[in-house]
Amino acid sequence: MSTQGTGADGPGRDGAGGYGRNAPAPRGGDTGGGEVGRQGAGGPGAYGDGRGTRGGSRRGTATDSAHGGGTRDDAGRGSARADDGGAGAHGPGPQATGPHPAMPACPVAHGGASEGLGATARPVPLTSVVSSSDPHEVYRELRTRHGALAPVELEPGLSAWLVMGYPELLVVTRMEQLFSRDPRNWHAIREQRISPDSPLMPMMRYHPVCYHEDGAEHRRMRAPFDEGVGRLNERAARRQIESRCHGLVAKFAPAGRADLVSQYAALAPMMSLAGLFGLDTARSEELVRTVYGVIGSGPDSETAYQTQHRIIGDMLSRPRRAPEQDLTWTFAHHPNLRTDEERFAAMHLTLIAANMPAISWIAHTLRMMITDPRFAAQVRGGRLGVDDALDEALWREPPMHAMPARYVLHDTTLGGRRLRRGDCLVMGIAAANDDPRIRPDESEDWGNRAHLAFSAGPHRCPAQLPARLIARTAVRTVLNLLPDIELTVPAADLAPSPSPWTRVPAHLPVSFTPVAL
Repeated sequence: MSTQGTGADGPGRDGAGGYGRNAPAPRGGDTGGGEVGRQGAGGPGAYGDGRGTRGGSRRGTATDSAHGGGTRDDAGRGSARADDGGAGAHGPGPQATGPHPAMPACPVAHGGASEGLGATARPVPLTSVVSSSDPHEVYRELRTRHGALAPVELEPGLSAWLVMGYPELLVVTRMEQLFSRDPRNWHAIREQRISPDSPLMPMMRYHPVCYHEDGAEHRRMRAPFDEGVGRLNERAARRQIESRCHGLVAKFAPAGRADLVSQYAALAPMMSLAGLFGLDTARSEELVRTVYGVIGSGPDSETAYQTQHRIIGDMLSRPRRAPEQDLTWTFAHHPNLRTDEERFAAMHLTLIAANMPAISWIAHTLRMMITDPRFAAQVRGGRLGVDDALDEALWREPPMHAMPARYVLHDTTLGGRRLRRGDCLVMGIAAANDDPRIRPDESEDWGNRAHLAFSAGPHRCPAQLPARLIARTAVRTVLNLLPDIELTVPAADLAPSPSPWTRVPAHLPVSFTPVAL
């Protein structure tokens, strides 16, 4: 469940949307000016074997190091974390100061660094990219035309940069003094060029939560998340998740047919989180329905957001149980969350922002386990298992294909592109995972964890352990209970629900031998 100045709307303006008025002005960095992103020596991230140092920054230039440090993952294998290293292409980290040398020049006329967003031809809509039948082919075409950063359209007349380069994305996620998470730094919001009713706003308006803060404020607001995850009893949580998932399967198992998205993957994460937060089943299902409304950035996104606001507000106002039993208690009483708005925003981030990526992760892993011969064989005793499928899904179909957003605090250049103060950078997670500079051969093992599905830098997702626990348990439970499960439509016919951010399959229809559980 991943994350990624100058004044904004001014005192008194409701820059926070549903979170309240008079939000403090964002904090600006003191870095600016020059070219960003010179990579240090690559470490043992995915391929490197040196060890770089984290780059600092100073006025006029900024450096960042793609250094490494393999870790042991929860299955006992060695792994590499993108936050700790970055994956150089079989050696030192690649330069992040321009497009790959072999890529054609940008078609936009320019001298030196290419011109900014205003000088580009009409960009491709981001929703059409993410929802296309083969987004990786589209990413490759964009990379060929534009290099590591491509202009995209968020809504008519509103453009952003899609960061598609792996090293460039590492630079952006690590350098919060130059690339802020606070959307009040976005010129579209400062200049009031985006309507408060825009379908983008539930995802891109400012909220008083660690996701939208930098520096000391980010660390203050993130502490409750880290402490809550740290107190998780993994054994007890696994039993609870298995029980909830078993109950979901039991509802459709006698029918011999099911849609594993609407009847299972869309419900399992929220059902799993429900017990941890003291949320009852009816409220959990209502929240699931609102998640699709918000993440789709469609016309009903604001109504869905207001429903979420009501349910979470009710949760925070009810009597508390003991802290070891109820994570709601952590957010309601943690001293680092100082206002009702901050407590609500923390709950919303955990329950809602973490839920849709988990739905996507479970759905894509089930699709691979059922349809990919390498994994389908495992259901019947083959060589690759659930953890392998989970890891490959994070590389090929990360829960968030594109993630909002970072905002440029000072004019600079990155990947050969001239970035202006206030520009919006959309994190192209799936495109960066597919960067040929770090994955020149797709036939190589996908088991390492140097992917960027959980982002990198200070905003790296704090909930990786419970996310993997929920996804792994959900996948294993349904496959164990229904071992002869098969897809009832051609895999090529599976289409995603429209969204600029994620590619959750709209349906995953399957059949199996009916069974009473």
